[in-house]
Amino acid sequence: MKRILLPALVAAFISITNVSGQPAIWSVNSRPDVLKGDARGVSIDHNGAITLAPRWTEAFKTEQAYIWATAVDVAGNIYLGTGGDGKVFKIDSAGKGALLADLAEINVSAVAAGRNGEIFAATSPDGKVYRLDPAGNATVYFTPGDKYIWSLAVMTDGSLAVGTGDGGRIYRVRAAGAAPDASLLFDTSETHIISLTTDRQGNLYAGTDSNGLVMRFGADGKPFGLLDSPLREIHEMSVGPDGSLYVLALGESASAPKPAEAATPATATPDSPTVSVEKPTVAAPEAVKSKYDLAGAKSAVYRIFPDGRTEILWTSTTVVGFSIYAHQTGNGVLVGTSEKGRIYSIGNDGSDTLVLQSEASQISTIRSAGNSLIATSSNPGVLYRFGPETAAEGTYESSVLDAKTTASWGRLWFDGSGSLAIQTRAGNTGKPDETWSAWSETVNDQKGSQVTSPRARYIQWRAVLRAAAVPARLESVNVAFLPANIAPEILSIQVLPTNVGLAANPPVQIDPNIALSGLDPAAFGIPSVVVPPRRVYQRGATSLQWTSEDRNGDDLVFDVYYRELGETEFKLLRGGLTEPFITIDGQSLSDGQYVFRVVAHDTPSNPAGLALSGEKVTEPIDIDNTAPVVTVVSSSSAQVVFEATDRASYITRAEYSIDAGEWRPIYPEDGIADSPTERFIVSLPAASGEYSVTLRAYDVNGNSGNVRQITRK
Repeated sequence: MKRILLPALVAAFISITNVSGQPAIWSVNSRPDVLKGDARGVSIDHNGAITLAPRWTEAFKTEQAYIWATAVDVAGNIYLGTGGDGKVFKIDSAGKGALLADLAEINVSAVAAGRNGEIFAATSPDGKVYRLDPAGNATVYFTPGDKYIWSLAVMTDGSLAVGTGDGGRIYRVRAAGAAPDASLLFDTSETHIISLTTDRQGNLYAGTDSNGLVMRFGADGKPFGLLDSPLREIHEMSVGPDGSLYVLALGESASAPKPAEAATPATATPDSPTVSVEKPTVAAPEAVKSKYDLAGAKSAVYRIFPDGRTEILWTSTTVVGFSIYAHQTGNGVLVGTSEKGRIYSIGNDGSDTLVLQSEASQISTIRSAGNSLIATSSNPGVLYRFGPETAAEGTYESSVLDAKTTASWGRLWFDGSGSLAIQTRAGNTGKPDETWSAWSETVNDQKGSQVTSPRARYIQWRAVLRAAAVPARLESVNVAFLPANIAPEILSIQVLPTNVGLAANPPVQIDPNIALSGLDPAAFGIPSVVVPPRRVYQRGATSLQWTSEDRNGDDLVFDVYYRELGETEFKLLRGGLTEPFITIDGQSLSDGQYVFRVVAHDTPSNPAGLALSGEKVTEPIDIDNTAPVVTVVSSSSAQVVFEATDRASYITRAEYSIDAGEWRPIYPEDGIADSPTERFIVSLPAASGEYSVTLRAYDVNGNSGNVRQITRK
């Protein structure tokens, strides 16, 4: 199908525009297109504009594969729970980090800062809760007897809420002298209590797996259901400054244990500490649908208002969220993902911005520490700080354009402001590697200049944004290219039965002004469908119908040639056909076997000398216009013997009629009608009298011959 350059109103939805035979335009100007690329130090807003991201700096390396949990105490110290060696790290307010405790279990799945300077660390599997003093001395604080401890939360009275699995229980542990006083707060019907958090009013919130429930516990300890999500897991919750509860729900469980025979998950979880987390490729843009339609959703962000109202802010069928943090401005949340280690900002109006993309595979947690924000990653387990300053420089690498064949590159131009520089590189492998060309000289002029990368099948561009007096902002990039012409193909030829003709159906009516403009009718809502011909009876007709393809989307015309078997040269039967079919008057050809050649030309879309053609030849086709000759061999009072002969093909069937009555089928004497000559015997009725017996025989092409015999009995 041909594509064209549309008006700006719809250009955001098109990534490649082309008029057949003219240069194509690769435009990256919409958010789905931009998100296919790689962002380094740049953000991508809800309109797809690229700007410099918050500064992203590495604060501490744990040398562990995973960071499962983060806590910050009132002094600004940061505590990290890791796996798979079960270690807890402390990073003080000055940024100095060190190992605080090395626990016996494999994973530290949750950490919480107590009111008196103590740190609680929960482990899995065979869950225990440890109490760590400032020196890192660890004592077992609580052993619930459950296999997993997924979540901890410090309540307003200083007691510790503990969420477990596989039993889905919530415990409340109070410090009481030398030994803590533990009690069962609530035994749910859920499998896992994945997340716990509290608000300023002293409410405790619990998120579950596998029914995606959010429950609220007031001062009386009684539960009240706030949300029943169709998604499976409530992975994390965060309370906003107005008391709204923001909830990250996942379509598949990211925390609960997987069966041993299940496929290796792409997202690291505390129960799968040896998983190699791969960076997934960005999926195709999501289909536009209501955010309340959660069919196929991998992630969703809910907002539960203080009065109990619930709304869905954001959903995705491609992005798997892993962490959530409520903006202290009150306008939405940050969501960390396992998709290229990205952090998105989701506004209360549902708009989302790619804040930044890291080198990590997964953003495990997001918190505030003092006046800055922190994030942790898994694979590797690293602590980062980001913002509020903007990065001094950032780069964006586009997705790779596949021109389908070797292409000549034209001009590159772009829209934006501030300090922007664009470079290109090209190659002939699907992923850029050492065989690609080096990055070209920079293009700084927005009006563009000639791309200097060599001719190739693939091309990619990157933009470098730098801080300046005018903030750098890149809106769109366009690259013109002309793919090398590819010869059209005739994919198949269908030969219809003899006597079946083809007649063109009325085409879809198109405004003549559209046709003259050269624009693709699809731009005006006219479907680009080929109306197939209708089949009609036509005596002696031989019809051919073919399918063709042109990888350049060129318009095609067709020539049909023929030759009889035994001849050496094809003769032109019909030329310049614009429809992919032809009906041949078989009576214009003598009886015999013929082959037909269909040739497709892309001359309507290419200059003279550059047009190409492709062809296909049929199997031999019988042309038989001569009717079988039927003769009477003998006649008696009991039967009439007929013989049918066809010189060009063979007899396929016969029928007889007595006294002009109903035609009745008859088999030949040998039982099968399959020879050029067949004998048929018609028996006469038992009653005496004179009879008129007619035999009609047909050959393979439907020609018929008959003879009548008068006989008496």
